[in-house]
Amino acid sequence: MHKLLQRQLRRHVDSASIDSLPSEWRRFVEAVDQSYQQFDTDRALVERSMELASQELHERNHALSRSNTELQQFAYIASHDLQEPLRMVSGYMQLLVRRYKDKLPQDAQEFIAYAVDGVQRMQRLINDLLTYSRVETRQRPLTPVSLTEALREAITNLQMAVAESQAVIVHDPLPTVLGDAAQLMQVFQNLIGNAIKFRTPQAAPHVRISARRVGTEWTISVSDNGIGIDPQYADRIFVIFQRLHTTSEYPGTGIGLAICKKIVERHMGRMWVESQAGRGATFLFTLPGADQLGQLVAESQVAEGRST
Repeated sequence: MHKLLQRQLRRHVDSASIDSLPSEWRRFVEAVDQSYQQFDTDRALVERSMELASQELHERNHALSRSNTELQQFAYIASHDLQEPLRMVSGYMQLLVRRYKDKLPQDAQEFIAYAVDGVQRMQRLINDLLTYSRVETRQRPLTPVSLTEALREAITNLQMAVAESQAVIVHDPLPTVLGDAAQLMQVFQNLIGNAIKFRTPQAAPHVRISARRVGTEWTISVSDNGIGIDPQYADRIFVIFQRLHTTSEYPGTGIGLAICKKIVERHMGRMWVESQAGRGATFLFTLPGADQLGQLVAESQVAEGRST
């Protein structure tokens, strides 16, 4: 459009001769010419920027696809090649104890116990890494999920720890959201399990699960009365292998919260913690409402189209 206007202006100006125009008109024509030239330059820069952005997006999608393939390969290796030698070492160590327990000196039995414990910790670490990698590689389609049912299943899985710690777990009415039922159950299980693990010696664990609607999504909170977290570590605790305590104080691999965050992000949500040391902790995460299914499916299809 601007090209047509420029040609029409030039045709009329040329016919009247620029030199014969008043100085104000000559400056106007020159300013218009400069504006059109600048417009052409800016448009070329914008088109080039869009081309580079599109190329970068394609490269990142390709890198993401390659990363997912590598995760699948790792999952296979972790579930087969790495587990087998560990099972063999653990089996022979336990065989030594059964056959020669009365013949071995006390320090030798302690050494074997250390070795068995190390193998078992490595197996737990590999299993947790495998779970972390499968958040993306074994995902199911998002469907309406009752958080009440997901919570009930998580508590059932933790019934022994709940009984031993005399934990009290209560919840407000929970919504139906869009998600993967097994993964959301795992989020609840990890968060409640942590509340039981990191309890104070003075009181039995008390956990409350609540939900509130914010726009098109739900914010879920899991609050406890445990030892709490210093706010300076609020981001660190969600990083894989980052621990705030030694394994002798609190057992674990330091992957549980990283798994939770990865699951929530796979559900297009966010996860964070609000806490003070010694004052319990509240873990919060967002999930899309079940009524957002159509919109999320459309966005997923657009994303898949861009990556192909």
